[in-house]
Amino acid sequence: MERMSGLDATFLYFETPTMHMHVIGVIVFDPSTVPGGYSFDLVKEMMQKRLHLVPTFRRKLAPVPFNLHHPVWVEDADFDLDYHVRRIGCPAPGSERELAELVGDIASLPLNRTRPLWEMVVVEGLQNGYVAAISKMHHATIDGVSGSNLMVHLFDLEPTPAEEPKIEEWTPERMPSDVERLAYAAVSRLRRPFSLAKVIPQTAKSVLNVVQRRREGPGGRMATPFTAPRTNFNQTITPHRRVAFSTTSLEEVKEIKKAFGTTVNDVVLGICSGALRRYLTGRGELPDKSLIATCPVSVRGDNEKQVGSNQVSALFTKLYTDIEDPVERLMAINEINKGAKEEHNAIGADMLQNWAEFAAPTTFSLAARVYSSLRLAERHPVIHNLVISNVPGPPFPLYFAGAKLVGLNPLGPIMDGAGLNITVLSYVDNINWGFIACRELMPDLWDLADAIPDAQAELLKAAQVGANP
Repeated sequence: MERMSGLDATFLYFETPTMHMHVIGVIVFDPSTVPGGYSFDLVKEMMQKRLHLVPTFRRKLAPVPFNLHHPVWVEDADFDLDYHVRRIGCPAPGSERELAELVGDIASLPLNRTRPLWEMVVVEGLQNGYVAAISKMHHATIDGVSGSNLMVHLFDLEPTPAEEPKIEEWTPERMPSDVERLAYAAVSRLRRPFSLAKVIPQTAKSVLNVVQRRREGPGGRMATPFTAPRTNFNQTITPHRRVAFSTTSLEEVKEIKKAFGTTVNDVVLGICSGALRRYLTGRGELPDKSLIATCPVSVRGDNEKQVGSNQVSALFTKLYTDIEDPVERLMAINEINKGAKEEHNAIGADMLQNWAEFAAPTTFSLAARVYSSLRLAERHPVIHNLVISNVPGPPFPLYFAGAKLVGLNPLGPIMDGAGLNITVLSYVDNINWGFIACRELMPDLWDLADAIPDAQAELLKAAQVGANP
């Protein structure tokens, strides 16, 4: 038995019938490299052999009676791999668009909370003979970096890895009784006053750090929440999801970065900004003010490679979609990101995690449902326009059950008032862009995805012109 952290539990409390708090990975692989040939049974056999490497796969929620404290994780004595791993066929012609439609349907359904909070759907019948695996995991179990670390356990560096050692038969732990869970919760709650006494001074110090920094001068600073302009995707969301993908060259992004002295993350945000500007201009809806993005920031230590648990913070940044020149836009993003990072450090990387420990289960869940049902996101200034997450991926090829991975597209959750999420993951020589949005708010999501290569191309052209005047 292991109690959930406050931040992990918050992702449960904020979930509503329309706001699903799961993350998705779309893995496309080439089965022609599988020694002896591909089969769905081979995929399940591989998953079965590696379950012991990822304890998250076999554990489920056990709520504390009366919601006295955050739920605990317990091993599922009735774990059934056949429930979690299944397969379907992709409609003809099996292109990226048909796959994205399937992913959107899967993303529109919540996970079953009576079972371990994950599932994998293997999709056969794609173009070129490819096969896809759509993995869905609740955000309470994983964040972007730990999701990337999951690859270490499920993927191999070659089609025929070394023989795996024989694993002893799994015996689940005993399910704790209601009384045991209550006692465990009571002990944890008794520690709260001591934790609060520690957090309050830290918070006060963080606030003073930010105030002092802003008084020192007009340098770059984090974007201010509740100052974002409203767009078509900044409304109350429905349960339905639309998904789209894009793939661009990582080498080109590095060339742009080098030419203008920015970071890769700055370039990614610059490309997103250019694509959003094109998309909104095409609809005649480009705001006069800059869009504001929330960017998750990992606070995981360099040596922390475990899968499970969220260790993230977030910062707000402007995308400068109101600036027409792509280079000027990129340099403005670079400047504000420097200030945003400094303010984020002044606040403290663990601030969000510390305060999340005091989240009240019943109160938070009820508040999330009331907020959604009353469509309150449309009645106050926009907090932020969208979430953009950039996670570095492996620079070398990976194999899944002997099949070579040819594509990795991540997708994060959306929320009321911010019905668009862009998640970016590099893999070998490419940058893979995953777009997920509320279907009713952005039925034309592919227009945004298709604008990514053009937005990158205009920055690359400017970089090359600058290098060869």
